[in-house]
Amino acid sequence: MSTITFDTLEFTRKLRDAGFDEKQAEAVVRVMADAQTALVTREHFDIKIELLRAENSHTRWMLGIIIALAVANFAKQLF
Repeated sequence: MSTITFDTLEFTRKLRDAGFDEKQAEAVVRVMADAQTALVTREHFDIKIELLRAENSHTRWMLGIIIALAVANFAKQLF
């Protein structure tokens, strides 16, 4: 799986140069690093789509069986 990386030390330096104190800069960098773990990559997205397609296929089969049983029951009552 792909990951996005960035230079945390450089990021911290830039924040300090912009006026953040050391604690604030480190906190922002930690939040950014933690947020990366929640990013969805293309691979994650493709896996999820495949799971949804498989689930959709099963649902169609079950719906088809239920409709066939309902039609058979209806036909049985008529004849």
